[in-house]
Amino acid sequence: MTQQQPATTAVLVLENGERYVGTSFGALGQTLGEAVFCTAMTGYQETLTDPSYHRQIVVATAPQIGNTGWNTEDGESRYGADDPSATHDDTGKIWVSGYAVRNPSRRVSSWRATGSLEDELINQGIVGIAGIDTRTVVRTLRDHGSMRAGIFSGDALAGSDELLRRVVEAPEMSGADLAGEVSTTDGYVVEPEGEARFTVAALDLGIKTNTPRMFAQHGVRVHVLPAGTSYDAIADIKPDGVFLSNGPGDPATADHPVDFTRSVLGDGIPLFGICFGNQILGRALGRGTYKMKFGHRGINIPVVDHTTGAVSITAQNHGFALEGEAGEEFDSDFGRARISHTCANDGTVEGIELIDGRAFSVQYHPEAAAGPHDAAYLFEKFVSLLQGARA
Repeated sequence: MTQQQPATTAVLVLENGERYVGTSFGALGQTLGEAVFCTAMTGYQETLTDPSYHRQIVVATAPQIGNTGWNTEDGESRYGADDPSATHDDTGKIWVSGYAVRNPSRRVSSWRATGSLEDELINQGIVGIAGIDTRTVVRTLRDHGSMRAGIFSGDALAGSDELLRRVVEAPEMSGADLAGEVSTTDGYVVEPEGEARFTVAALDLGIKTNTPRMFAQHGVRVHVLPAGTSYDAIADIKPDGVFLSNGPGDPATADHPVDFTRSVLGDGIPLFGICFGNQILGRALGRGTYKMKFGHRGINIPVVDHTTGAVSITAQNHGFALEGEAGEEFDSDFGRARISHTCANDGTVEGIELIDGRAFSVQYHPEAAAGPHDAAYLFEKFVSLLQGARA
């Protein structure tokens, strides 16, 4: 592990003009993105490497970050999987555009650590800031909503007006089509543990590495496919089912995945979606989407299953959501559908399904890395659906 970097002034500037002065944490320079906050107390490595955070500056609500350092096992993205020149294949590519924390740990305490968090931020060129009152930043984002922001340090520092100008000229998240920027370009296969029981075609809109791993534990071979894959191209795979992954950006821009999904539904192939995939299935069934005020990002969010009444504590990361009400049923081009899950905190749609059971999705993350495992049963539910379709 390298020595801790000397403190250098860094500034976080929000779109509304608020300015927070701290010290640099990670690489020096400038980064722009949408400021969001994550309420998870653990799992910062999984958060930073989640492709769904592409083009976002994450503000950590946990006061101390970095205690367990960085390791080569917990990354949720395939760094350099399609880039032979990459040098961090085993650590996970960091997808956040910036990181804001209050108190970075000065000492790494984990037998699994291969380096410090700041080392990895520097290695991957991620600009961050430390030593600011993140509680105040979070209150601002809750009151006014997620907004564009920038972190500046080193040669990127300038006067307040100039920094604010750079922030307000950055692109907004609404209307951003980002899935293609984080998706695999060539595709790859994750083999099952033991005998292959089923084959699933997974459309990679920003898939987390633990998702194919969870399928593998259930005897499923997963073909992870680029976001732009045509429906006709999956014929050679002969999938028993199709999976729609999580991912970044505005679902209103994802017309190709929606058309892909409509073809899957039209042919009656079993389908399962997570997060962005939930919004894609919803759009395919005729529902609209909207941008949330500040979204759901954390590993402690309660969700109600309206079929059973059970409540699961879930891991989430989304700033867009489907339109709908708890338990609502409606007609679609593929049969009767319903809103199956909603958030117990605010009523946000957290799941949608065809009533005949051949397609379902959830807004949260049942692969839960990091996070609770309350929703892991959904992988078993999908495998049961595949069994029923085969029979």
